[in-house]
Amino acid sequence: MLNSSRRHQAHSQQSTPGIPYRSSCQTAGCDVCAVIPPLPAPWRFGAALVITLLALRYLLWRVSTTLILPSPNAAALSALLLMAELMILAHGLLQIWLNGLPGMDGRGEIEAARLRLAARLETSPDDLPLVAVLVPSYGEPLEVIARSLRGCLALDYPSSHLQVWLLDDSSRQELLNLCRQLGCRYLPRRDRRHAKAGNLNHAIQVVTADLIAVFDADVVPLAPFLTTTVGLFDDPAVGFVQTPQTYMGADPLMRNLRLERWLMADEESFYRWIEPTRQRLGAVVCAGTSFLMRRQALLAVGGFETGTTAEDLATGIRLVAGGHRGVYVAEKLSAGLAPHTIGAMAIQRCRWASGTLQILRTGANPLTIPGLKPLQRLAFLEGILHWLLVFPFLLLVAAPLLIAVIQLAPLQVASTGLLSHALPFYLSQMLLIRWISNQSRSALMPELYRWVLAFPIARTVLSVLFGEPMAFRVTPKGMGIASGIGANGTLLRPLLVFLGCQLLAASQLLSHLGAGWSGRTPLVAERLSLVVLGLLWAVLNTLLILAAIRSCWDRPREDATPWLAPQLGGWLVGDHPGTGVSLRVAAISEEGCEVLLHLPPQPAGTDPLAGVLPGPWQLLLDHPLLAMEPWPVRLVVLRRRRPWEQQMGVGLRWGVLTAPQRERLEAYLYRRPGLWPSLRAPWDPVALAMVVRRLLQRIQPEGWFSRSVMPIR
Repeated sequence: MLNSSRRHQAHSQQSTPGIPYRSSCQTAGCDVCAVIPPLPAPWRFGAALVITLLALRYLLWRVSTTLILPSPNAAALSALLLMAELMILAHGLLQIWLNGLPGMDGRGEIEAARLRLAARLETSPDDLPLVAVLVPSYGEPLEVIARSLRGCLALDYPSSHLQVWLLDDSSRQELLNLCRQLGCRYLPRRDRRHAKAGNLNHAIQVVTADLIAVFDADVVPLAPFLTTTVGLFDDPAVGFVQTPQTYMGADPLMRNLRLERWLMADEESFYRWIEPTRQRLGAVVCAGTSFLMRRQALLAVGGFETGTTAEDLATGIRLVAGGHRGVYVAEKLSAGLAPHTIGAMAIQRCRWASGTLQILRTGANPLTIPGLKPLQRLAFLEGILHWLLVFPFLLLVAAPLLIAVIQLAPLQVASTGLLSHALPFYLSQMLLIRWISNQSRSALMPELYRWVLAFPIARTVLSVLFGEPMAFRVTPKGMGIASGIGANGTLLRPLLVFLGCQLLAASQLLSHLGAGWSGRTPLVAERLSLVVLGLLWAVLNTLLILAAIRSCWDRPREDATPWLAPQLGGWLVGDHPGTGVSLRVAAISEEGCEVLLHLPPQPAGTDPLAGVLPGPWQLLLDHPLLAMEPWPVRLVVLRRRRPWEQQMGVGLRWGVLTAPQRERLEAYLYRRPGLWPSLRAPWDPVALAMVVRRLLQRIQPEGWFSRSVMPIR
């Protein structure tokens, strides 16, 4: 029997009989899809060719007409600026061309494996491989770990062939008690040598399963995770299967700016653009969680790499170099908690940068490890070296200051050259990048992440280059109250310095518009073009820096429980028979829900619920998992509707729920097939307009009807 077969019978209307649920979207223009299909190869190649031709034309213009050579100082600065631009441009073109190359995307193989496994589940379940689910833990809150373990135990896979292990690096008695209560296995470790990699290596010496699945302690898998991935191991060449890592809630940057609908999390472009590209090249990246691996293949390469904190990437490279295939399944089959604060997010990204660059000093270095093909080496190396781009980025954003304050122009431009060479090239990127990245990113909005993280990542990269890599640090995540967090001074101080520099540059450039070039020469057309370019550059930088500064203030909130935005209807019913009001659920979590009531018109000055719905109240919800019985709730907040509105907001807390109700609620919130959608990145002009709007608004603490919510399907 499947662990959750009865629990998911309610979803049978979403699946073809006899065929496992496959999340997909056939609606044109849908903004909330399970999987957005990638562009066909001819379109990817055509887009890469267009951008490359415009880039070469732009570079020819830059080299032939914009460099300043007579003055040694100006020539050196001009060449340095061009070199920084070339580094960023070369990296971008490399990503675009790797994406444009033909190759198998694996969708046919994944679907065939899914169907084969479904048939085996019906005919010969005893022949399935034994799977050990490993959940490494160090210091996460008890309720976070419990939620992850319950999700792992509810996987749709025969319980006789499924083991769930908690790998406790903190040896906490409460976790041992939790494992006994839930019925999963507990494996402690006291020395913590090699951190997460050492914890996993300790476990693979104990477990005897054919396959191991790894989930971070805050990650909850969807019920069909194993039924989607296990069948791929019928091919003996497959060494590991990676699935996307996504978050239940918005990351701190999105949450602090209230841009959940206008800014794509930066991991979206990796899992919807970079990983599919690596799939076609045979260079899939192992991402540390939500993956399945063949245990014998892992043992053959010496277990998880311990010479770097990026043990996932390094181990994946070793497996590929050892002749094993990595397969990427593009469906979101799990979700975890986003970093709790903007500072925690910086710690996480710095650890990624440090660990990734450390790989160059291990035996998994893609330049030297034997067994990789040239394109595989190039793909892995691109993913490692992209962290170095932080330095040319900082140099380029300093250019307006050089033009305005130091009065040492790093280039000479004319308006005709800007319009005929620079504008077409940059416009092509703004128009095409969203398209070729599978709707996962736009051209300008991701710069917000780069601004916030540039200075800590630059320090981290320099530390690694000087032989002092960052020690492994668990990303702080939790579910406790986080009110009154305030600003993160470490991230804020360098941004304030750069903001002052950009404002100084803008003011100086404005003065140049009316007073010539510092009194040396008259203001001619060429100087005017340079000043206008620098001014526009400074204004755009200033806008992005202001948004980055605003994001350094963590919004206070009552709790860190993920709140989700469903498309869910229902009724709020009272104690008297026949009383009830239809509603739409605007947000829902383990703590309660926010609903919009459809009330009939009421006389002015009266209580909207008086005489309409006497308490106590219960919710009837229109979803198979939740419709089995009424849900007890209590009123917390009543948001008065305006005269022209037809709805009223009501904040509700759950009452005393039974154990089966809690189980069904968690299954609805975190485990349903096809739960986590893929969103489409908005156009930059629209998103930037929303950034300006948010900068002008007072951002309130998170609370009832001002929460950060993420959509679910």
